[in-house]
Amino acid sequence: MIAFAHRGGALHPDLIGMENTERAFAHAVSLGYGYLETDVHLTRDGVLMAFHDAVLDRVTDGTGAIADLTREQVQHARVAGREEIPTLAQLMCRWPEERFNIDLKSADAAEPLAALLDEAGATDRVLVGSFSPRRLAAFRRACGPRVLTSAHPLEVLAFLLLPAAIAGRITRRRVAALQVPHTRSLALGPLRFTVPVVTRALVRRAHAAGVHVHVWTIDDPEEMEQLLDLGVDGIFTDRTDVLKGVLVRRGLWEGAGR
Repeated sequence: MIAFAHRGGALHPDLIGMENTERAFAHAVSLGYGYLETDVHLTRDGVLMAFHDAVLDRVTDGTGAIADLTREQVQHARVAGREEIPTLAQLMCRWPEERFNIDLKSADAAEPLAALLDEAGATDRVLVGSFSPRRLAAFRRACGPRVLTSAHPLEVLAFLLLPAAIAGRITRRRVAALQVPHTRSLALGPLRFTVPVVTRALVRRAHAAGVHVHVWTIDDPEEMEQLLDLGVDGIFTDRTDVLKGVLVRRGLWEGAGR
């Protein structure tokens, strides 16, 4: 059972407003998390930054799109008014034993990410994903089979609708994990309803194809319990304290400390 610290544990009471900062990731590691989730954007001068949004405005005291700024300009901004935005290289260097789940947020970042992972000798400790089939295809072309990747939405759909063997062939067995929400809200005219994405059948189908199921982003302990009962392989959480507590109670915590 893999416990992912989503953006370092963005909603832990000690970390409010400090997502994707070195302080957040250090906090997660101190709790015993060995799997850290982050996002990457590319600056104008070609540096990969660990940051979720395309622009600085929401969580920093700076403004502007990362793609239009240099690394120096991006790192002049402060998350929550005090924390520097780290580069991906900084994070991977500081925590050489931890594993990283990386959400590829821009197409221009695909080749630089592949190059960084090769240079850092980190191809065996990352899983790269994206909501964009185009971005993920660009990364797969750049990196080949050296780095594990998760499914983009069209590949997830194959596993939702087709038998495991066929889904595996369609995706050419490039998928190591389905990283999906527990449920999805849909609208049909004025009607809105919620449909499950993660079901026992999906987990069974994925496992038959040798694929993990990781669920994001879960902060409620009862929902965590439900997903564990379904047999999922991993849970992303902003509440690293809550997920750790659930896993400890069930004897599933594999991180340091109890």
